Amino acid sequence: MGWCLLTHLTLLPQQFCSYDTVNTHPGPSHLKSPPFSAPSRPTSTTTVSMAASRLLSRNLTKKTLLSFNSYLFPKLASSALFSTRCRRQFTPALPQRPAAKKVPFTATAHGVTWKDPYHWMSDINDPDFISYLNQENSYAEAFMQDTLNMRRILYSEMVSRIPSKISTPPERWGPWLYYQCIPEGKEYPVLCRKLAVERKGWAATVFNSFIGRFGRDQVLLDWNEIAEKHGYVHVGTCRVSPDHSFLAYTLDTTGNEQFQLQIKDLRTNSIIPQPRVQGVVSLAWAQDGCTLFYTICDQNQRPYRVLCTKIGSHSGDDAEIHTENDSRFCIDITSTKDGKFVTVYIINATNPQAGLQRFCKRVSGVQYFLEHQHNAFYVLTNAPTSKDKNISDNGYYLARCGDEDVQSHNLQNVIMPGEDTCLEDMDIFNGHLVLFLNRNGSPLICSIDVPTEFDCEKEMDIDDLNPWYFPLPSNMCTVTPGSNHDFMNTVYRVVLSSPVMPDLLVDYDMSRKIFSIVQQEDVRNISTGDVESCSHDHEVNKLLNIPIEKKTDVDNNESRGWKDFSGKYICEEKEVLSHDGVKIPLTILFSRSAYQKGQSPGLLQGYGAYGEVLDKSWCPDRLSLLDRGWMFAFADVRGGAGPAPSWHRSGCGLNKLNSIHDFIACGEYLINEGFIHKNQLTALGISAGCLLVGAAINMHPQLFRAAILKVPFLDVLNTLLDPNLPLTTLDYEEFGNPQTKSCFDYILKYSPYNNIPRGICCPSMLVSASLNDSRVGVWEAAKWVAKIRDTACSSCSSSVILQTNTSGGHFQEGGRFAHCWETAYDYAFLMKIMGATEKQDMRKELQ
Repeated sequence: MGWCLLTHLTLLPQQFCSYDTVNTHPGPSHLKSPPFSAPSRPTSTTTVSMAASRLLSRNLTKKTLLSFNSYLFPKLASSALFSTRCRRQFTPALPQRPAAKKVPFTATAHGVTWKDPYHWMSDINDPDFISYLNQENSYAEAFMQDTLNMRRILYSEMVSRIPSKISTPPERWGPWLYYQCIPEGKEYPVLCRKLAVERKGWAATVFNSFIGRFGRDQVLLDWNEIAEKHGYVHVGTCRVSPDHSFLAYTLDTTGNEQFQLQIKDLRTNSIIPQPRVQGVVSLAWAQDGCTLFYTICDQNQRPYRVLCTKIGSHSGDDAEIHTENDSRFCIDITSTKDGKFVTVYIINATNPQAGLQRFCKRVSGVQYFLEHQHNAFYVLTNAPTSKDKNISDNGYYLARCGDEDVQSHNLQNVIMPGEDTCLEDMDIFNGHLVLFLNRNGSPLICSIDVPTEFDCEKEMDIDDLNPWYFPLPSNMCTVTPGSNHDFMNTVYRVVLSSPVMPDLLVDYDMSRKIFSIVQQEDVRNISTGDVESCSHDHEVNKLLNIPIEKKTDVDNNESRGWKDFSGKYICEEKEVLSHDGVKIPLTILFSRSAYQKGQSPGLLQGYGAYGEVLDKSWCPDRLSLLDRGWMFAFADVRGGAGPAPSWHRSGCGLNKLNSIHDFIACGEYLINEGFIHKNQLTALGISAGCLLVGAAINMHPQLFRAAILKVPFLDVLNTLLDPNLPLTTLDYEEFGNPQTKSCFDYILKYSPYNNIPRGICCPSMLVSASLNDSRVGVWEAAKWVAKIRDTACSSCSSSVILQTNTSGGHFQEGGRFAHCWETAYDYAFLMKIMGATEKQDMRKELQ
């Protein structure tokens, strides 16, 4: 995945970034998207359950899943590195491994007792714990000392692919054009705007009076200035007022995600000096442009209260709108696209003092997501229909009701999913409705002209409404909505990407039924002979997912074509049979020339939680891995996103072991089918994805040669048994509540920390954590490494290292260049474990 500016802000007054975009951080090196992003789905109008608010938990979204790559395809490691007793034994001289102290501690639940001598590490203020982390950092530094030159080589290669400066195409919103850029030599983005049209006449004097002082381009927010001042920057939510006069945003400068509300007056370019509220999550403006709704967190980081503030007022004067006292639920707010309503229950944005109106009663597992257009609410829901038909296995359906009598029982069914179609998302404009679909496992987008006559007496199919299906490129294209914040617009912007196609910004004109390519990600230092250019002449042959064959869908376009690397790299989808016969999608990516079947190393990545999509979009850093023969494999295990909501449910709670078995099956498939050398398979887990990797290592320790565990969720049982930890109660719906014996017994079966076999010959591991991480405690990584050292084979565990960032949070820190250095460290670790050296790489380059 390239470096995505939009992950830091989404400047929408309506459909705005909910907590999913709060999960983001500076990542790799390229600009992937327009300056604003839409939420994955309109925000629920009622207090949402954990399933609806899962983005608050330990998951990482598309923008946050670090596209991890390895680097070198070396010759097979010398047998001198291994003994006949332990195939992973390292012989280089190393300093003595840190030995964590043991403090007797016994835990008991449901009649089961177990010892946890590293429980003391959960006190991160304990001087002994800080000392231990420092010892581990020193050991990791010594272990990686001989990779320093290689890290420099890798870093130089990655940076060489990054354009010196990057800018997004501007998007118009009202009289302004908003865009982002990364100035030359800078780490972070800058949000800017300029007037779309120069006004003339007497109106110009009034309208442009405050613009002149800023010149034609006004800087709204500069991440670089904040980072230089505080050393860390994480902007969560960011919204411009409907009149474009104020910018409200939330800021974290420590990594603990206690975001502070700040409001900037864009007329004077100054921060309003009112008391700044801590623990703010989501924001929504009322139509008057000076009333702002926001949510705050409790001590466990659960958004539970909605407040309302007026520009210029003191925070003590902020009015409480609603409080959710049930710890199983959290609150999110947003505005409808037309800006007329704020949804938490329902608030009239034109008259915010009118109070709340409830849309529906709370029902377990039922969700409602509202948008508004032409005196009607459009509702995406999985609620049982009037015919008592439960369609939860097929996802959502679309219904609507008048805004004069807003009650869920007044819903009229509009569009029902077909047997082979899932309705996953929607967006709405003044004249168009946009639907995101999944048909037979393939993504589709279509637009429908509205208002239109709907037959409320029968369940309608999408094709009954004369939809226009957006032509999409092939090569397993992923689709990410742009900001699309202008309700009056007729053009829908998306970012298209695939493992072999750099990110493509495409505008679909829903009125004219044409599409045009706006921008494609620039990738430097790649031979033009490696690029396949899809010109206008043969574009039609490169399109897919057009269920209704209409020649005008592809002929009527203003596209200049796009470029991909399918001529150099192969991306294929496989199906792997899991333990219970279910077919698991596995995507493999490799070089046509460098890859050697049966001899190449490979990296298997999985996530499998919260129903989230595993990111398989373009990543320029991945070229370093591919060009040296590595294979990259993505396992879409159960628990993540799939062809239907049942894919998530079949891999969570009392079905979580399915995710782990799926991941193991994919690893075994890569080896048994001869894709990867049996001693050259590595694994990557991030956050909740580390549960997969850790459990798989315990069950099949010989499967992986090495593993990367980033901010790992490994001490699952002990964490979920402590409801006082941040996010724990919200995670009960995903993993189960171990206070219940059935859940306790099940979690105990797979919890990685609790199931390390004694004497295990474990793979080499790079475990990374952050001291200020509030989502996954730093002690989880530290306890895992300490127990591995104490329990596993001493030779193997000497190549397990723990690296702790003592200043960052769950998303660590650093901009595009810092990320390259971090990634180079990860690559160099795998290279070292594989027996590769800098000299081998130099010889390979000379051949």
